[in-house]
Amino acid sequence: MAKSDTPKNRHVVQNPSGGWDVKKPGATRSSAHTDTQRQATKRATEVVRNNGGGEVRVHGRDGKIRDSTTVAPGNDPYPPKG
Repeated sequence: MAKSDTPKNRHVVQNPSGGWDVKKPGATRSSAHTDTQRQATKRATEVVRNNGGGEVRVHGRDGKIRDSTTVAPGNDPYPPKG
């Protein structure tokens, strides 16, 4: 688990059998499975919000992180200025 990857965070990853999964960092099993990436991202955001905030990291089909969102009251390491 990376230093910034806490158990409150969730990753949205493609399932090899089809669809998209929501996973806790370092987990082998998914906590949710959906048909679309959008649905998985929405579910991951709900889970993180219910756990007190954190990060939702969305992976592309290639497995690389393509988007990361801080869910309140998470600790955004790079908050916008102003």
